[in-house]
Amino acid sequence: MAKKELKLHAVVSPTVTVVVSAYDENGKAEACTLAFYMVSSHIPPCVTIAINATQRRKTLAAMLESKAFVLGIPSVDQVREADYLGVESGYNTDKIRNIGFTTTEAKTVHAPVINELPLSLECEIVHAVTVGSHMQVTGEVKRILAEESILNEKGRIDLSKLKPIIYDEEQLQYLSVGEKVADAFKTGMELKKKLDGGNGNE
Repeated sequence: MAKKELKLHAVVSPTVTVVVSAYDENGKAEACTLAFYMVSSHIPPCVTIAINATQRRKTLAAMLESKAFVLGIPSVDQVREADYLGVESGYNTDKIRNIGFTTTEAKTVHAPVINELPLSLECEIVHAVTVGSHMQVTGEVKRILAEESILNEKGRIDLSKLKPIIYDEEQLQYLSVGEKVADAFKTGMELKKKLDGGNGNE
């Protein structure tokens, strides 16, 4: 099938929308919404986020000052609040208070947990580097907090219950998680066995 060459741009869709929070030098909780996020290590568990460093970002300054942050994942019913935290600046107002959210200090790092978000990861910054327009910050996850309502019977996070916000960079819109299409690490293994010509899997 023929492909068309596109103009260079940041192709990041789809990705989970996250809210990062940190204390500034005065102990005030700051937060911003990001779409540049990924899991970057299993052992130890780490996540990497990227924040535009070409603009004044109070949350980024707070993170670098405290060497810690909390990564929160909002649900689709919190999309307005999450979007607001991304379009307003902490230099202008108290964003967290404006939307009625509250915070509690994390137990493992000096950073604020936003109580209303259903999933929170307490992170200690272990690496930061500027790449192009953004600063990439990697945090080692020290503690995970999850509302019981988003867990399955085995105590694992269930995306169908969490209902994370998916950001589509191409269309500049938010989406919800779709239906299951296959079992990870199983459907490919079945094809592998078939291509290997063994084990009777057709």
